[in-house]
Amino acid sequence: KSKVVYKNLNPVWNETFSFPIRNLDKKLFIKVYDRDLTTDDFMGSCGVELNKLELENSEMALPLDDPNSLEDDMGVIVVNICLSVRDGKNKKQVSNFMNLKSCFYQKSQLWTGVYTITLVEGRDLPLDGQGDLFVRFKLGDQKYKSKSQVKKVNTQWRERFDFNQFPDTSSILEIEVVGKEGRRYEDCYGQCEIELSGLPLNESTLFTHELDPGRGRVVFLVTPTPCTGASITDLVAPPLEEPHERDNMLVKYSLRNSLKDLRDVGFLQVKVIKATDLMAADLNGKSDPFCVLELGNNRLQTHTIYKTLNPEWNKVFTFPVKDIHEVLEVTVFDEDGDKAPDFLGKVALPLLSIRNGQQVACPLRKENLGGLFKGTIVLELEVIFNPIKASIRTFTPREQKFMEDNAKFSKKVLARNVLRVRNLYRAVCHTNQFIKSCFQWESVQRSIVAFLVFVLTVWYWDFYMLPMFMVLLIVWNYLQIASERVTRDLESERKGLMEKIHMVQEIVITVQNLLEAIASFGERIKNTFNWSVPFLSNLAFLVLMMATVITYFIPIRYIILLWGIHKFTKKLRNPYAIENNEVMDFLSRVPSDVQMAQYTELSSCSFHSPYRRRKASP
Repeated sequence: KSKVVYKNLNPVWNETFSFPIRNLDKKLFIKVYDRDLTTDDFMGSCGVELNKLELENSEMALPLDDPNSLEDDMGVIVVNICLSVRDGKNKKQVSNFMNLKSCFYQKSQLWTGVYTITLVEGRDLPLDGQGDLFVRFKLGDQKYKSKSQVKKVNTQWRERFDFNQFPDTSSILEIEVVGKEGRRYEDCYGQCEIELSGLPLNESTLFTHELDPGRGRVVFLVTPTPCTGASITDLVAPPLEEPHERDNMLVKYSLRNSLKDLRDVGFLQVKVIKATDLMAADLNGKSDPFCVLELGNNRLQTHTIYKTLNPEWNKVFTFPVKDIHEVLEVTVFDEDGDKAPDFLGKVALPLLSIRNGQQVACPLRKENLGGLFKGTIVLELEVIFNPIKASIRTFTPREQKFMEDNAKFSKKVLARNVLRVRNLYRAVCHTNQFIKSCFQWESVQRSIVAFLVFVLTVWYWDFYMLPMFMVLLIVWNYLQIASERVTRDLESERKGLMEKIHMVQEIVITVQNLLEAIASFGERIKNTFNWSVPFLSNLAFLVLMMATVITYFIPIRYIILLWGIHKFTKKLRNPYAIENNEVMDFLSRVPSDVQMAQYTELSSCSFHSPYRRRKASP
């Protein structure tokens, strides 16, 4: 199944599919559909007899046909079919063939370099309507989609990402500039292709390519860099267990080399030993498991072990580390022939949590990492990195995933996010309640200490105190965590149907009230300044004028000090005083846009009700 090309009578797919064929007497059918929200509309089909094809490439234009349509011309579809011969193997040769295939695959998935691509800008782009612009990049099987920017004549992206360079693969970079309006409509501004194999190493090459006639240009930089560090070896010869290799790595990432090649932060070695008690994915009660390791956009894979639930891979993988904050994802799949592999479990391990040289048995989790899955996987990890390079890399943009799936609505994700926001809100309320308790003198000792800290801080305030208080907060939380370790486990409880219905209702009401509160707060501030209620705008004008004069003649330090003394002594001066916030009390009197639309504006000439006028009319 191909991708969907929206709003186009001449779609361009440029996609490749492959099928194993056991009998050339079969026929290949190609069907074209129009994507619809409910049922896809059939737009015609065509067929190709495989026994009439020639070997190698055969490009042809196939007319579409629909017996139930009154249209004489349904259009054509252009395909390029490559028919090749696969050598047969008898049963005695299967094992040797699989070993050769495994070795070849290991070599083919190791990258030898990195193409650093910087998307700079678009120039002279047409402003045909509203919407966003983004750019798609493709190098072999690697894809990257830029962020969407509002349409401008010279749209600025300023994004940087990396593509890995693999041996014996295509080095043609495909670029496509796309305009998007809404969720469905996409308009291609133009495409171009760049041959990367001849570019000079470690040098940035500037490209300015024309799009379709009259649709502008796209500007980007490409920097090829050789890369080492990725490898796949057997467990009997791991790289870091060779003395010279370990010494070289320790010297390479030592403190004295902290300013050399800042993008090369460290080195990761992963020993994938075995998995136990996996889920049976085949009808025979077994699975054909293999393991995929992902670190950022780097991906390596083990060989497949057939018909077992307790595979032993005994392989060692190494990765170059570009960001110490990355997470190593290890996913176990079941090989299913020509179909997509079945998921068998997944673990996610932050690099900073790795304990070097320790063999760990990690329980497998579900695909979204939200709960436990069947089985465990045994790993041994070791990471060597330069702390100064890692610290510098922390303050630079994170590497983006090449192509991320479009976000989909999920009740579970919505419930989790609402719960997270609610917990943050409760934490803020708890802090606010603690401050109020100091003002209310619920604990005399605590209020005295808080009052003295406030007075001394305001009186002797300097900017260095702001990071100092943050340091004290970090130290305080560290002492709290060190005293009692809290394990964070995701709750996975089964709920009944009625509980789920009530949960959805509660979530929707919470989101509705939150959005209403945020919108009303912003509209009240806006209506204060646009004279929606002249009395309140006049009052705000007078108060702000007084605040301007007071802050001009009196230093802000004294004003804050007087405000704090007023807050701390309010309860002592009047034990029955009600705690309030004057600014929020003022804004509560300003109507929101919804309230303004609901209120009836009295006019000087409106003496008759609409009901009487309607009754009096003939």
